[in-house]
Amino acid sequence: MIVHVDMDAFFASVEKKDDPALAGKCVIVGGVWDRGVVSAASYEARKYGVRSAMPMYRARRLCAEGVFLSPRPRRYKEISRRIMEILSGFSPLVEPVSIDEAYLDITGCTRLLGDPESVGAQIKQSVWQDTGLTCSVGIAPLKFLAKIASDLEKPDGLVVISAEQTADFIYSLPVQKVPGVGRVAGEKLQRMGISTLGDVAGYDKAVLVRHLGSFGTRLHELSTGVDRSRVSPVRPVKSVSSEQTLAADTRDKNELKTHLLAHAEDVGRQLRRHRLRAKTVFIKVKHSDFTQVTRQAPLGQVGNCSAVLYRTGADLLDAYSFEKPVRLVGLGAADLADERTPVQQSLFTQEGSLHEKWEKIDTAMDAIWEKYGVRKITRARGMDPPDPGEDNPS
Repeated sequence: MIVHVDMDAFFASVEKKDDPALAGKCVIVGGVWDRGVVSAASYEARKYGVRSAMPMYRARRLCAEGVFLSPRPRRYKEISRRIMEILSGFSPLVEPVSIDEAYLDITGCTRLLGDPESVGAQIKQSVWQDTGLTCSVGIAPLKFLAKIASDLEKPDGLVVISAEQTADFIYSLPVQKVPGVGRVAGEKLQRMGISTLGDVAGYDKAVLVRHLGSFGTRLHELSTGVDRSRVSPVRPVKSVSSEQTLAADTRDKNELKTHLLAHAEDVGRQLRRHRLRAKTVFIKVKHSDFTQVTRQAPLGQVGNCSAVLYRTGADLLDAYSFEKPVRLVGLGAADLADERTPVQQSLFTQEGSLHEKWEKIDTAMDAIWEKYGVRKITRARGMDPPDPGEDNPS
């Protein structure tokens, strides 16, 4: 049996827990200005049609009495770690899939923990007692059904789909509820006369593949009760990124570089926390007309030094010619490897040792941020960090 735990309106719920004055109010997390998007909305706000990823200006129109708050990622991550620790007490097989949801495989745990419904109730109680937050739990023999089940009775729900109920549940399940069926796939299925997984089972797999590609194979398997995905406790990090919608559109590259510097510090800090080094840096630019471009380049030396990440990103920005104003800029690192992986050092320069000096400075800054909070110490605003090639990291 697979358990899917999904926190209820997580960011908004954390804000309400930390500030009792927000109880019963329409809490909308995502920023206090109109250019951002909604990160989370309390269930009171959802009654007005406010949803995650909605433009903030639209949320304000729908819910004028809403309380609009800027996100506090550090606080959300702190609570998330506590939740994952709680879940690990129920099964060694825990797969976090985002900051507020995870899968558990509780197969074989019935003697110790009781039947699946009892396990779900214990999880909900433990999360509530430790964090003061509610979660919705879905339990089923198949991973994709567990996720669907957790959404059926939100908030604070508990739904168990037994092995005996699985076939009938799948047969009547609307395809729009299947993870992976987005707008485009949904429209194709509708044109084919398919509205439930039971309808899918009546189609030849080759026909589904012709219309939906490789996803047609998975959809056909799900319709017959086959889900090959398993709970994977270790999820390798493929990339790390940071981005921000600007308060006002701009063509000023110097201003954009200031934002890149902040993103580089954030990305570098994430890499060092996960003990990873990157081979590639990329930048993301979204223009005022919402067109989006990315540019990437290899790092001169594999690493997680914030100054090196910034310099590579700034060079990419300098090389990118644009006329339309920019509304969003971001920086990321990819092609990641464990920091213990051996790295080929330069034979003729001291570049490696200079990078090591910068990384020591980053480590010291990380410790200060961890103790006193983000931005308690940072590089001079409006100034580029010295080139990593300069033997002057002071």
